[in-house]
Amino acid sequence: MIETTTLVDQNCHGVLRTELGLGTFEAQLGRTAGPPAAGTTFFDTQTGFAVRRWCPPLLGLEPHTSPAGYLARRRELGVLEAGRRLLRGTGVTTYLVDTGLPGDLTAPEEIAAAGAAEAREIVRLELLAQQIADTSGTVDSLLANLAHAVHTAAGTAVAFVSVAALRHGPAPAAEPPDPGEVRAAAGRWLAGRRVGGRLTDPLLLRHLLWTAVATGLPLQLHAGGGEGCRANCPDGGPARIAGFAAATAGLGTDLVLLHGLPYHRQAARLAAAFPHVYVDLGPALARTGARAADVLAEVLELAPFGKLLYSSGARGLPELHVVGARVFRQAVARVLGGWAADGSWALADAQRVAEMIASGNARRIYGLDET
Repeated sequence: MIETTTLVDQNCHGVLRTELGLGTFEAQLGRTAGPPAAGTTFFDTQTGFAVRRWCPPLLGLEPHTSPAGYLARRRELGVLEAGRRLLRGTGVTTYLVDTGLPGDLTAPEEIAAAGAAEAREIVRLELLAQQIADTSGTVDSLLANLAHAVHTAAGTAVAFVSVAALRHGPAPAAEPPDPGEVRAAAGRWLAGRRVGGRLTDPLLLRHLLWTAVATGLPLQLHAGGGEGCRANCPDGGPARIAGFAAATAGLGTDLVLLHGLPYHRQAARLAAAFPHVYVDLGPALARTGARAADVLAEVLELAPFGKLLYSSGARGLPELHVVGARVFRQAVARVLGGWAADGSWALADAQRVAEMIASGNARRIYGLDET
């Protein structure tokens, strides 16, 4: 039996502080651009079925309780107690929290307290730039303040993350942009933006990436069909990062590819090709639910085992933290345990690899044992 005793959730978000009705809860499950099919709900997904399998027992209910019955129990306990029970049922010991999402979401210290765990912050580059632009009246102040903010954040955060850099314009170029081009792009952005306006300019995004690379902190890149990716997302998935990966090799900054599904095999190939590229398993497993073992096996075919990292990718619902952890553990037990059972692997090796993916690789990459 393969067991993962501890988990480091290397990319997640806060949970909502407010009580949720059925419709709002279902919307958090779906995270799509439109409504579910007529006559169905977002519980009619692999994620929805996984929530009904793994979460009710943590709230004192039988597995596969109906959505209405589950949410009634959730309201009975209250949002704080339900969240505490759910987060403490994940087995996560350390949360690395991307704090760049809007909404009334808990901060890293709140997740740590609720989950009886540790938590560290991941700083979202685009949000940081947007906040700096809101208080910078000139191009010179914008660029100087941005450089200072990234440097300062590197002293407290565990990593940076970019959600937009691979989704706007061409793939990131294999070299930093020309300073003159950066100034011109910054001027255009300041002149045309409103307060709080999002950063989508490809050249400024490229400048942000290279500014982050210079700090040496790990850089997480949304490179697949995850958050914010709809029908207009660029084609190519993680393959678009190959030039950037080649250019950053040897500079001391690790790149972690997030949300690879449905491009998880591409991400695994890049991790095999570049010594500083890693793959996040995250929602690729949580969203496939009962089929997660198949996705995990496909990634393990291509990526070195020291390049794979567990995450839940959860946002909004503590249930998604639970699903991420339980589905991951089940997939690892089925795949690695199966290989040990048929004699392909030694049981000790299977257990060692499971612990690497669950927590050991993340602790090494993010220096968690050094802080």
